[in-house]
Amino acid sequence: MFHLSQIVLACLLVSQSTLGFSPNGTLRTVSTLNSLSSSSETTQALYAPSARDEKYGSNIAQYLVDLHDSKATFNFCGGMMFQLALTDKLRDYLGEVAASSTKNKDQQPVIFPATIPRMSGTPEYSRTSLADNVHIFHGREIRQVENAEGGMGMVLQLSLADGDDPQGWTSAEIKGYDGWGHDSGRDWRNGVRLVQEGYKSFQENFGKNAFALHHRFYLHMDQGDSMWLSAEDGCEGTPQESASSIFLL
Repeated sequence: MFHLSQIVLACLLVSQSTLGFSPNGTLRTVSTLNSLSSSSETTQALYAPSARDEKYGSNIAQYLVDLHDSKATFNFCGGMMFQLALTDKLRDYLGEVAASSTKNKDQQPVIFPATIPRMSGTPEYSRTSLADNVHIFHGREIRQVENAEGGMGMVLQLSLADGDDPQGWTSAEIKGYDGWGHDSGRDWRNGVRLVQEGYKSFQENFGKNAFALHHRFYLHMDQGDSMWLSAEDGCEGTPQESASSIFLL
């Protein structure tokens, strides 16, 4: 089955080849098409399981970094498109793990098998705020974000859980964490409150109207070899191109 971005690319190839460009124009067109081809290959690796495995293998840290750098989107809860965003600290940390993957195997993020579709089924699970940046991550779902990819104003942020991430969980978030409960009964935070609690750049990062709920997350596969990013309460999403990204290729 053809990926939609491949079909769009093929249409572009046909349309460009039928136009009478000058030699210089032709060179520019070839360069543009080569760029589109490279972009299509990158997109395939981010969203198609077989292409993902071929490019990244066991280097999950690099995969997460590339998802972040590409402003990739995840389809959560059957149609809610969230842009994945790593904090600066987590992005740097995962970049270091990825660059020396043979030395840092124990620091590579773990993707649990399809037989463990809920965080509560992971080994040594407990209802706590702890995360290790390998099996479990700290994160936030952030709503009403200005210019978020996916067109829905939503971002899924992952942060470094070591107490030294200025964009990570605040001490108040850690103390009050109860992410195994339903969202409706949990404590959502607006930007003003997060700034007061210590996340000084929150409104600068996401806009004055943004608000957030913190979760613990983990990664697991499904039977079709797709990766899922799953919150402790069971809400989860899988990498999927947004419609706006497809038609901007």
